[in-house]
Parts: sequence; structure tokens; C-alpha cells
Amino acid sequence: MMDVGRHPNVELLTYSEVEAVTGFVGNFNVTVRKKARYVDPKECNACGDCADVCPQAVPDEYQQGFSSRKAIYLPFPQAVPSSYILDMKNCLGNNPIACGKCADVCEKKCIDYDDQDELINIEVGVIIAATGMDVYDPTEYDEYGYTRFENVITSMEFERLICAGGPTAGHFIRPGDQKQPQSIGFIQCVGSRAKDGRGNPYCSNICCMNTVKDTLLLCDHYPGVETKVFYMDIRAFGKGFEDLYVRSREEGVKYIRGIPGEVMENPENQNLILTVENTTTGKIEKHELELLVLSQGVIPRQDGDTVRKLLTLSTTSDGFIMESHPKLKPVDAPTKGVFIAGCLESPKDVKDSVTQASAAAARASILLNAGKTKIEAITSKIVAEKCNFCGLCSRVCPYNAILASDKKTKKLPIVISAACAGCGACAAECPQDCIVMNHFTDAQIMAQVEAILAKDPYKQLVTFACNWCSYAGGDMAGTSRLQYPTSSRLIRTMCSGRVDEKFVLHAFKLGAPMVLVSGCHFADCHYINAVHWTQKRMDKLWNKIEKLGIRVDRLQLEWISAAEGQKFARVMRNLEEKVKQVTVEEIEETMKVLREEEKKEKKE
Repeated sequence: MMDVGRHPNVELLTYSEVEAVTGFVGNFNVTVRKKARYVDPKECNACGDCADVCPQAVPDEYQQGFSSRKAIYLPFPQAVPSSYILDMKNCLGNNPIACGKCADVCEKKCIDYDDQDELINIEVGVIIAATGMDVYDPTEYDEYGYTRFENVITSMEFERLICAGGPTAGHFIRPGDQKQPQSIGFIQCVGSRAKDGRGNPYCSNICCMNTVKDTLLLCDHYPGVETKVFYMDIRAFGKGFEDLYVRSREEGVKYIRGIPGEVMENPENQNLILTVENTTTGKIEKHELELLVLSQGVIPRQDGDTVRKLLTLSTTSDGFIMESHPKLKPVDAPTKGVFIAGCLESPKDVKDSVTQASAAAARASILLNAGKTKIEAITSKIVAEKCNFCGLCSRVCPYNAILASDKKTKKLPIVISAACAGCGACAAECPQDCIVMNHFTDAQIMAQVEAILAKDPYKQLVTFACNWCSYAGGDMAGTSRLQYPTSSRLIRTMCSGRVDEKFVLHAFKLGAPMVLVSGCHFADCHYINAVHWTQKRMDKLWNKIEKLGIRVDRLQLEWISAAEGQKFARVMRNLEEKVKQVTVEEIEETMKVLREEEKKEKKE
């Protein structure tokens, strides 16, 4: 971090937060709020005289609350810049008459009680998001007694207690009586791989090896301390990780396969009694320990929604940010010009974070050095003659690629081609049909529907499949040699959000017994939230066809991912049976009703 601060080409804005991001790839405008420090970082030499005289003490967040700090403090020893910050929330008063001891003692006069936040506008070409992660709060796992017993701590608290720069200067003690513990236990997967409604279902990736590292620290610095690890599975998959795990066992650390179901405290000596089923021996065991460490999992940042909205990113089902493509573009965000790195994308260790950060920097430099960017050939364009200035297109666009229209000034919506990803949700929602999708025009898709139903229409299943998930799921079914009926005819769209109401009705009008609209799962949408518009549109369409007397179940909606080849084949087999149940008379009646409805709409 110090090297970054000294680099001539890097402007480091600490104690700041991004408030707004506008623009598009190559032309981003970022508004940053530089918070008031109330101490001039250029003048402060971190002498510490101000903190010595400050009368106000509060818990130190950096030390996990094990020690206190003053209202004027240095955030952590390696902070850049190496300057104190005045915490106004805990200061006794910014009026020197009320207190002012820090200002009085400061020889350089670098304390300014009237300092204000500063808004900075920065124009950038690309953005790399690397906002990290948070750790899981194990409070809800009450059976472990984290909130009831002083000698139950988290792995983060353990790190501070054993660190030379920690609150005890590296002298490892247990919080209950400040004595060095002689028996220590670690419980793995607290908040990870949970299936009981608490915690998270995913593996947090780093917890196993973090515990292995901690056990080796104890063996090296405190030989003779009895250490036990209670685990489900030890996942030592990285380079050299298995060697560290084996070394830990050779040092005498006991690994017990089983997660404790109950933790009680012995009131006489504050020791902790664990009851656990050892799944290796099949026996119920009791273990008495002086200190218990909960190896907590990691979670997405709690302010992650703010970052996601600022950069128009999408998330996976676990809450972490989704990449553009897991194999081909692992550091590209769905929004052009935005790259992701580190634990913002998924839980990972330092090595993987550095690797991904290097990849993101390389991708960004390629784009910047090119001086210009290629845009998709499938972007949208506005037909000015048809627009009625409703502004719906700009609200629908997940990338904010359409500048809103203005009915008063007759200002047309403007499509920013560099930001448009070509999902087609705007064209499908536009009530005036004034948006044309290049290479996925209404006429082209209608022609595909007509070609499919030109021969034996009563036997065909018209399927609209999104390019990234459902269509790829069909490919997966094919390459896996999975059997499904040949009656399904796929029409590829970039997103299920492109499927217009008139495409479905046109298929029914030409004699289709059933229509399937298939897209990504809500958490996997490659166009951020375009799939939500698919759901809304299908809900409206179901209501419409029901009013027209058409069976609702003849229009199906399925979410199929690229990896779900088996589900694709199963859905097609199930729908083939439903197609056979639709009679010719029912199809002809539907065609008649839709023709009459079309005539009414033309008259109106």
C-alpha cells in the first residue's frame, strides 16, 4: 500500500467513498466524496501527542474491540497516509472551548475543526471494482456460546490476539482471565456450507487453510499447547496446501471429523465443554478446552448493493458479483469498461486475489491502450417517427444505455451504443414498436416463427431460448447425447427479455400447440435484471390469453442454465406430452380468436 501511495502515476484517495458513477466505457464520470479528516495529512507527522492528551476512549475496531483507541487516532500502523484522523462522532466537541486539547498540543497546528467533506469529479476510461468482502457474524449460532462465554472467539479475534501488533503485543491470552490457554479448539465451517437456514450454503474457500496456519503458529510459538480441530471436510486444494495440512497433523494437532452440537462452560474455571459426534469412530465424545475459536466464513460486503447499483452489476445466487463469462471473461463485468477483482467476485485467498487483480489490470490496460472500443453489432436504435416520448425504454434498460426522452421538449431517447449490450428488453417493452434491434429485428424473429410452423404446425413446440443459458443448455443436452423429442424448434434470442408478446401470439395464430419461453435463472441473468422483465411480460400475457379463452398452460416459462442439459432434455420430454394433449380443434379455435382480436385492434 505504501508503494501505491508513492507511485507517481497513482492517485490514492483514502477515507473516501464513491457516490455516483455516470457515463459509459471510455467516458466514465465518477463522483468521490473525500471525507473530512479534521487533520491535515500533509502536515501531520504521526507524533501521537494529540492522542496522548485526548480524554475520549472508544473500542478499537481494528483490534476487534479488545483494546481502545482515542477519538483522534491512527487507523492502523501501516495506514496510508500515515496521519491521524479525528472521529467527530466520538469527539467531546469541535469547539476548542469544550475540549480542544489535541489542537493545543499539536506543534504543527494541523488540526482543523472546521474541515468539510470534499466532492471530487474524476473522468476515467475504465473502472476496476475490488471492494473485498466481510466476515460472517456467528451470533445466531447460539449453541456455540459466542455471545455467552468470554472464551469463545472468532478466527478474526484470534488473529488479533496472536499478532505481535495486537492488543496484547503478541502475548497470547484468553479473554476470560488473561491467562495463556493450554488447550484450544477450532470449529470449522461456522456460517459456511449451512443447510439449516442459518449462515450460507457455499464454501468460504479460505477457512480450512486459515485454521491450518493458525495451528502451525501455535505449535511454533507455544509448543505443548493441545490443539483440536473439529471439521466436516478439510479442503486443502491449493499449491502446497496439502503439505501444510500434513505438517499440522505431524506437529500433534488432532483433527476430529464432527461438528460440536453443544458448548457448555464450566463455571469453576471458565473452561468450555464440547459435545461432538466423532463420525470416524461413530462415538459421542466430550472435550474440555480452555479456548474455543469459531472459524467463521466470509460473506459479500454488506454495502455491496450500493456498489452493484453504482456500476450496474449483477450478482449470483450467493450474493457475490457475477462475471461476464466464467471461462472466457472471468474478470470482466457485464457492464462494458468495468472489471472485477478479488473477493468481490467470490471468496478467495491472497494469491488468487493478486492473480485476478493482475488480470483485471491487464484487461483494463488493453482497452485503454487501444484508444477505442468495439461495440456489439446487436445494439438497438430508435425509429423517431414512431416514438411517443413515454420514456419506458430508458427505465427498462439494465445498463442505463438509453438517455430518457422529454415529452415537453420533444426530445427523443438516445441510445448510447457503447453502453448497449443488445439484450432487447427495451424493444420488447416498447408499446409503439419504435426500437429496432440490429440482427434480431421483429421481422427476422417473426420469419423464424413462420418457417417453423410452415409444415405440420400442430406438432411443433416453438421455443424461444436465450443465448447465454437456455440455448447453451440445449447444446449441453446435445453434446451429452441426452435424448429429447425433435418436435422442439428453438429460436435464439440474446436474452429472454427480447421475447415480445407479439412473437408468442403470432406463433399461436399460425397454429402452434404450445410456446415455451426459456431464460436464465434470476440470479444468473447475463443482462443484470432483464430476466425480471421477462417474468412481468409473461404474467401479463398469461392474463391476456386467459381472457381470450386460451388455456394458460399452453404458454410455458422455464429457467434453464447453460449447465442444466439434463433439465433441458427433461423439460422438452414433458412438454412433448403436453403438446400431444392439445387437440386440432382447440388450436383452430385459438387461431380464430386471435384473428378476430387482431381485426378489432386494427379497427381501434
